[in-house]
Amino acid sequence: MKVIFAGTPEFARLALAAIIAAGHEVVLVLTQPDRPSGRGMKLTPSPVKVEAQQHGIPVYQPEKLKDPASHETIRTAGADVMVVAAYGLILPQAVLDIPLLGCLNIHASLLPRWRGAAPIQRAIEAGDSETGICIMRMEAGLDTGPVLLEKRLPIAGTDTGGSLHDKLALLGATAIVEALAGLQNLKPSPQPEAGVTYAAKLSKEEARLDWQLPADVIVRKIRAFNPVPGAWTTLNGEPLKIWQADAIGLKGNPGEVLRADSEGLVVACGQGAVKVTELQKAGARRMDVATFLAGSKIISGTRLDGLPGH
Repeated sequence: MKVIFAGTPEFARLALAAIIAAGHEVVLVLTQPDRPSGRGMKLTPSPVKVEAQQHGIPVYQPEKLKDPASHETIRTAGADVMVVAAYGLILPQAVLDIPLLGCLNIHASLLPRWRGAAPIQRAIEAGDSETGICIMRMEAGLDTGPVLLEKRLPIAGTDTGGSLHDKLALLGATAIVEALAGLQNLKPSPQPEAGVTYAAKLSKEEARLDWQLPADVIVRKIRAFNPVPGAWTTLNGEPLKIWQADAIGLKGNPGEVLRADSEGLVVACGQGAVKVTELQKAGARRMDVATFLAGSKIISGTRLDGLPGH
């Protein structure tokens, strides 16, 4: 089939590469405009743009899709179907109506649970035991369209936002190729009204740890926000990122360091405690606790102040 592909980050790039490898003709790629990135804030193309250029596919990077001129660019591509994956722009109804066979979205959750921007992280944060990929026929609403194909995936107790992203990106690439191959025979299944949840966009402030929460909740947040935006607290007034931790059964005042040695930095929570095993000071690299303590002495009784408003 002739395909228009709309996507921006690595999650989408894998899907684009799979569609090309499956033999479909990608006639146009839509992706976000180049953005400043890195220490030099140099304009950097998206992973999807890089993939498209390697295959000689035309790339279109509009700031928005409300302009009728942008609709005409999409229309003249003459595609049978549009595939959308983590694009970052809302597609108006006028665009959704252009492809003959409609627009398909690769969404990284088991809809209707976790509609919205950050389904991978929210599933870990909530303690979900499984997630997956839904190939959905797009409507004007936020991830409300009928599901054509679903692939389920268990969430491991060690999964982070990063590791689960990588698993789902591969699963999404496989699922969209399967969906395109059998598109004429797939029956759309309307999403049930029960069980709808929304995966709000991540913010740096919500990744600040509240030590009054139970240890297992804090550990899930640390896993969910690794690598973006990174769970954090403060030590002596300076930000401290927490990358890996486990819940343990010790007790103490929330935020109090109960122990600091080469095995871990143990911090009391509202219920239980967490043993931090990987962390990062501002301006430094990520490091294990033994390396961290070699350069930063922390004694028992020190308070990590992650409480909102303090």
